[in-house]
Amino acid sequence: MALLATAVFAPLPFSVAQPGMTANVLGTNQGTQVINVAGAPVRRTSGQLRMVTIMATGPDARVSLGDVIGNWFRTDRAVMPRDAVYPSGDTVKEIEQHNQAQMQQSQDAATQAALKYLGLSADKVKVTLKLADVGGPSAGLLFTLGIIDKLHGDGNGGDLTGGRNIAGTGTIDADGTVGAVGGVALKTQAARRDGATVFLVPKAECTDAEADLPKGLKLVPVTTLKGAVNALNVLESGKGSVPSC
Repeated sequence: MALLATAVFAPLPFSVAQPGMTANVLGTNQGTQVINVAGAPVRRTSGQLRMVTIMATGPDARVSLGDVIGNWFRTDRAVMPRDAVYPSGDTVKEIEQHNQAQMQQSQDAATQAALKYLGLSADKVKVTLKLADVGGPSAGLLFTLGIIDKLHGDGNGGDLTGGRNIAGTGTIDADGTVGAVGGVALKTQAARRDGATVFLVPKAECTDAEADLPKGLKLVPVTTLKGAVNALNVLESGKGSVPSC
């Protein structure tokens, strides 16, 4: 009995993740405008571009066998190896610093990709991105689209969103390449919970995104910034076919 109790309550090297917060990058977060632009006129936008997150038990949290079994079969939870969520051997402070550094790199790449796509000079147009309490690189694609919508819209006087509530995830490189991020099955749930009807997903993660996909949420796979913009333009105009998983 003592051995069984020890096995049940002993901490295991896992983290339990769940859908996290979302934030409209075209608006404010915790009272602060997410996208700020100097050196160019900014459009008044409608619709939403929601970046999405997951929340996981902390790196020093005790996850027991009971926690693993209790959450294993839940569609709104995911049991993940702790090393897949937090770098092995890092302290809580080091992990926070690492995540903040990834977020800053993501914001820099998003700004470069957006300005390059629009043919604008970074010497003249200054973009500042502010998003509190979020780390990591997975908001890169949505930051980039938000900057483009603020500065350019769909190119015909309309909004890139077409007035829709659009969510998504994916890293971005300065050249506009979209990369995979992980946790998309939980992120789609967060997106639909907060009203999104369209979800932009890195094409490589289509299978994961389709698992337990909430009703009313359309998946649009992307591999590049240009492809994402084109898909949103097709959604808005209704002319042409939108990529699907």
